[in-house]
Amino acid sequence: MDTVRFRGGEILGIPIATVQGENAATRCAFDNELIEGVPFRVTILDPVAPEAAVPWTESATINPGPHQFHPDADHVRGWMARHGYLWCRRSDVREIMRPVAIPAGGRVRWGLCDGNHRDDHEFIPAA
Repeated sequence: MDTVRFRGGEILGIPIATVQGENAATRCAFDNELIEGVPFRVTILDPVAPEAAVPWTESATINPGPHQFHPDADHVRGWMARHGYLWCRRSDVREIMRPVAIPAGGRVRWGLCDGNHRDDHEFIPAA
Protein backbone atom coordinates (compact mmCIF):
# COMPACT_ATOMS: atom_id res chain seq x y z
CA MET A 1 0.00 0.00 0.00
CA ASP A 2 2.87 2.28 -0.73
CA THR A 3 1.06 4.16 -3.47
CA VAL A 4 2.65 7.37 -4.70
CA ARG A 5 0.78 10.06 -6.57
CA PHE A 6 2.26 12.88 -8.59
CA ARG A 7 0.75 16.34 -8.40
CA GLY A 8 1.99 18.86 -10.83
CA GLY A 9 2.15 22.59 -10.57
CA GLU A 10 3.83 25.43 -12.30
CA ILE A 11 5.77 28.44 -11.02
CA LEU A 12 6.83 31.08 -13.55
CA GLY A 13 6.45 28.57 -16.37
CA ILE A 14 8.63 25.93 -14.70
CA PRO A 15 6.83 22.62 -14.13
CA ILE A 16 7.05 21.41 -10.51
CA ALA A 17 6.15 17.79 -9.73
CA THR A 18 5.42 17.01 -6.09
CA VAL A 19 5.57 13.45 -4.84
CA GLN A 20 3.25 12.61 -1.99
CA GLY A 21 2.94 9.25 -0.26
CA GLU A 22 -0.58 8.13 0.59
CA ASN A 23 0.19 5.59 3.29
CA ALA A 24 -0.30 8.04 6.18
CA ALA A 25 -4.08 8.43 6.21
CA THR A 26 -5.97 10.33 8.88
CA ARG A 27 -8.07 8.07 11.12
CA CYS A 28 -11.03 8.86 13.36
CA ALA A 29 -10.14 8.81 17.09
CA PHE A 30 -13.47 7.07 17.84
CA ASP A 31 -13.74 4.21 15.34
CA ASN A 32 -10.24 4.27 13.79
CA GLU A 33 -11.75 4.37 10.28
CA LEU A 34 -10.16 6.39 7.48
CA ILE A 35 -11.42 9.96 7.21
CA GLU A 36 -12.06 11.11 3.68
CA GLY A 37 -11.52 14.83 3.19
CA VAL A 38 -10.88 17.25 6.03
CA PRO A 39 -11.29 15.78 9.53
CA PHE A 40 -13.26 17.49 12.28
CA ARG A 41 -10.68 18.40 14.91
CA VAL A 42 -11.44 18.86 18.60
CA THR A 43 -8.95 20.43 21.00
CA ILE A 44 -9.45 20.41 24.76
CA LEU A 45 -8.16 23.50 26.50
CA ASP A 46 -5.82 23.02 29.44
CA PRO A 47 -7.83 23.34 32.68
CA VAL A 48 -4.97 25.27 34.27
CA ALA A 49 -1.81 26.45 32.59
CA PRO A 50 1.05 24.47 34.16
CA GLU A 51 4.02 26.27 35.64
CA ALA A 52 6.34 23.70 34.09
CA ALA A 53 6.08 20.85 31.63
CA VAL A 54 4.86 17.51 32.96
CA PRO A 55 7.85 15.26 33.74
CA TRP A 56 8.30 12.28 31.40
CA THR A 57 7.64 9.91 34.33
CA GLU A 58 4.08 11.26 34.71
CA SER A 59 1.17 11.74 32.38
CA ALA A 60 -0.74 14.94 31.77
CA THR A 61 -4.18 15.34 33.35
CA ILE A 62 -5.83 15.79 29.97
CA ASN A 63 -4.53 15.14 26.47
CA PRO A 64 -5.42 18.41 24.73
CA GLY A 65 -5.30 16.97 21.21
CA PRO A 66 -6.15 17.90 18.58
CA HIS A 67 -8.26 14.77 18.22
CA GLN A 68 -9.58 14.05 14.73
CA PHE A 69 -13.01 12.65 13.90
CA HIS A 70 -15.47 12.09 11.10
CA PRO A 71 -17.73 15.17 10.80
CA ASP A 72 -20.36 13.58 13.05
CA ALA A 73 -20.98 14.72 16.64
CA ASP A 74 -21.83 11.14 17.67
CA HIS A 75 -18.21 10.12 17.00
CA VAL A 76 -16.94 12.88 19.30
CA ARG A 77 -19.43 12.02 22.06
CA GLY A 78 -18.61 8.31 21.73
CA TRP A 79 -14.92 9.13 22.15
CA MET A 80 -15.76 11.28 25.21
CA ALA A 81 -17.72 8.39 26.77
CA ARG A 82 -14.90 5.92 26.10
CA HIS A 83 -12.47 8.23 27.93
CA GLY A 84 -14.79 8.84 30.88
CA TYR A 85 -15.69 12.44 30.09
CA LEU A 86 -19.12 13.85 30.77
CA TRP A 87 -20.73 16.20 28.24
CA CYS A 88 -22.61 19.41 29.00
CA ARG A 89 -25.97 19.06 27.27
CA ARG A 90 -26.30 22.85 27.09
CA SER A 91 -23.32 22.92 24.73
CA ASP A 92 -22.60 21.64 21.28
CA VAL A 93 -19.61 19.71 19.97
CA ARG A 94 -17.19 22.37 18.74
CA GLU A 95 -13.55 22.68 17.73
CA ILE A 96 -12.54 23.84 21.21
CA MET A 97 -13.99 22.17 24.29
CA ARG A 98 -13.38 23.41 27.81
CA PRO A 99 -12.80 20.94 30.65
CA VAL A 100 -14.73 21.46 33.87
CA ALA A 101 -13.63 19.65 37.03
CA ILE A 102 -16.49 17.81 38.75
CA PRO A 103 -15.74 16.55 42.28
CA ALA A 104 -17.02 12.98 42.63
CA GLY A 105 -16.38 10.96 45.78
CA GLY A 106 -12.89 12.22 46.59
CA ARG A 107 -11.69 12.25 42.98
CA VAL A 108 -12.19 14.58 40.05
CA ARG A 109 -14.20 13.73 36.97
CA TRP A 110 -14.01 15.89 33.89
CA GLY A 111 -16.88 17.30 31.91
CA LEU A 112 -16.46 18.94 28.51
CA CYS A 113 -18.37 22.03 27.44
CA ASP A 114 -18.04 24.50 24.58
CA GLY A 115 -18.55 27.39 27.04
CA ASN A 116 -21.06 29.21 24.81
CA HIS A 117 -23.84 29.42 27.40
CA ARG A 118 -24.27 31.61 30.46
CA ASP A 119 -26.43 29.37 32.65
CA ASP A 120 -25.31 26.40 34.80
CA HIS A 121 -23.77 23.33 33.22
CA GLU A 122 -25.83 20.14 32.92
CA PHE A 123 -23.40 17.26 32.63
CA ILE A 124 -24.62 13.91 31.36
CA PRO A 125 -22.87 10.77 30.10
CA ALA A 126 -21.51 11.55 26.66
CA ALA A 127 -22.87 8.52 24.80
